Amino acid sequence: MNAPLRIPIQFDIQGLVRAIQQNESEDVFRPALNAKQWELLATYMQPFALMNGQVLIEQNASDRTVYVVEAGTLTVHYEDGKGRLRLATVGPGSAVGEGAFFTRLPRNATVQAASPCKIWSLTPIRFTELTNRQPNLALEVAMALGSLVSRRLANRPKRVAVT
Repeated sequence: MNAPLRIPIQFDIQGLVRAIQQNESEDVFRPALNAKQWELLATYMQPFALMNGQVLIEQNASDRTVYVVEAGTLTVHYEDGKGRLRLATVGPGSAVGEGAFFTRLPRNATVQAASPCKIWSLTPIRFTELTNRQPNLALEVAMALGSLVSRRLANRPKRVAVT
């Protein structure tokens, strides 16, 4: 998943917060957190970079990690039984992987970097730790992800983005 980059990239949770604040679309992941809560959430998340073309999520994989985009663009590809390809785009301030996170089912689409990206991941194990240590924070994250799923399911073109 991680690849060596030519230029070192600095990660700061404030970059993710700015991306979320600047995203005015319906496809935003927007938990109601204060600055202290964002800093605490950052200790449970792992930031990393993707280069253009790198695959983040493979269709049918059993991983349940959720990813939040700080910078860059991801494309979502789904191939159905007839071989048709459907696409959605996910940008800064949004998330992918929330479908499997909640359902515990295999991934229903492939997600790939359409440009260099800065991503923050939250694994199920780290979310469980967050739930045990900071239940109110974990509940707010879960509610924001659930809200994102609901909005995507109501928006037919974005349904494929529920990965």
